[in-house]
Amino acid sequence: MPLVSTMINFEFQNSFILFLLSFFSLLCFLGFFFFKKRKVDLESPPSPPSLPIIGHLHLFLSPLIHKCFQRISSKYGPYLHLRIFHLPIVLVSSASMASEIFKVHDVNISSRGLPPIDESLFFGETGFFSAPHGDYWKFMKKLLITKLLGPHAIERLRAVRAEELERFYFRLLEKARKKECVEIRREAMIFTNNSTCKMIVGRTCSEEDGEGERVWGLITESISLTKKVLFTTLLRKPLEKLGISLFKEEIMGISGRYDKVLETFLAEHENVAEKQGMNLMDVLLEAKGDEKAEYKITRDQIKALFVELFLGGTDTSKQTIQWTMAEIINNPRTMERAREEIDSVVGKSRLIHETDLPKLPYLQAVVKEGLRLYPPIPVFGRRLQEGCVMGGFYVPEKTTLVVNGYAVMRDSDYWENPDDFKPERFLASSGSEQEDATKEKVLKYLPFGSGRRGCPGTNLAYIFLGTAIGMMIQCFDWKIEGDKVNMDETLSGMVLTMAYPLKCTPISRGLPISKGL
Repeated sequence: MPLVSTMINFEFQNSFILFLLSFFSLLCFLGFFFFKKRKVDLESPPSPPSLPIIGHLHLFLSPLIHKCFQRISSKYGPYLHLRIFHLPIVLVSSASMASEIFKVHDVNISSRGLPPIDESLFFGETGFFSAPHGDYWKFMKKLLITKLLGPHAIERLRAVRAEELERFYFRLLEKARKKECVEIRREAMIFTNNSTCKMIVGRTCSEEDGEGERVWGLITESISLTKKVLFTTLLRKPLEKLGISLFKEEIMGISGRYDKVLETFLAEHENVAEKQGMNLMDVLLEAKGDEKAEYKITRDQIKALFVELFLGGTDTSKQTIQWTMAEIINNPRTMERAREEIDSVVGKSRLIHETDLPKLPYLQAVVKEGLRLYPPIPVFGRRLQEGCVMGGFYVPEKTTLVVNGYAVMRDSDYWENPDDFKPERFLASSGSEQEDATKEKVLKYLPFGSGRRGCPGTNLAYIFLGTAIGMMIQCFDWKIEGDKVNMDETLSGMVLTMAYPLKCTPISRGLPISKGL
């Protein structure tokens, strides 16, 4: 019996050892294929040849960064891994890839890249648009949608915008009476600045000797400085290690002047005992003093938001009005068709209203086509919070994702004759077709970005653009020098603008429109 017991124990031990060997062999076998496959999955997106230290910087030889990215993508592919000095970038330039990213990875890319200048009031971390995706950003977005940019807030402030549109019309009418040539960009800026300022602080930006006028001047300086700052962003950290700070004195100077003007605005609103209607500044001050608020905002955050709304809401709108009017002038049939639609819906005895826009599908298509060809911000960035697989390639966390919206909306695989101005592409013959077309285009039409970090003021922007462009079509013919408007592009900071500002003479159609209508 002891011998049998010994033999059984021996057999059991051998069997157990064999089992363990077999089990670990299987694990190794499976692990080999798993990790081999994982290694393939973890490959980075394709990358063009690079140079030591500077990476792919040599490929960006033009100040038109969206055109540079478009050329690189045409040569090397629509989904690329790039490196500029120390900064890793994944570049997306196709409609299909952009659609996948915002459909699948929107939460993961809900943070913007870091602002280029931390110390600046209008670039710094106190700002809403550059803030990380966190409690502050969520609270401010909710507040903006509720009090300024949501449907109820837009409806509440409709009379303010109608008044400024009327003033816009009579300024152009006076120019027409004097046969004066106007710069469309400047006239559009007066309209958008006054409207935005009045909605935020309750006054226009063109009152003599007022703080609003000084803010207008500061915004112009800010836009100019932004261009220089963005151009040197990638050099900032290496130069800081050498003790060199670019534009710091100019930035802090403008920030100090903003602070002085905005403190006057804030004090003025704080000292008013009885308010006739709440503008955004009043709402923000109320939120600041609310001890039970979801997030306790600071005085500097209020100032930064004010500046961001101005920089984002006025410069981009005036550029889009200019671009779209240039295309309309270059395409007389578009002008004719849009005017026929406006005359049939609005008539000739009053100005176009915001409430008319849903009944003017062709005018809406004209605005959308202008934005498709000339997105205000042609290139925008996001930052990955976690590493993930995109388009079959692994992208590490904290990588900057750059979407070339300009290229996405001119992708010939998706848009027919993508460089042509064809508003008809946004029209559908039936309601169901229109709904399907909208669903298909929503992730490939990116004039205001997309996803959680898309522009929260999109609806308001469409109102500004639709009413301004609609009024200019409804009430005036436009005379230019030469046969065609020059459509060459340039960048003002990050904003796409015309290299040669659109200048033309308004010719009144003689409509019997009176003040107060």
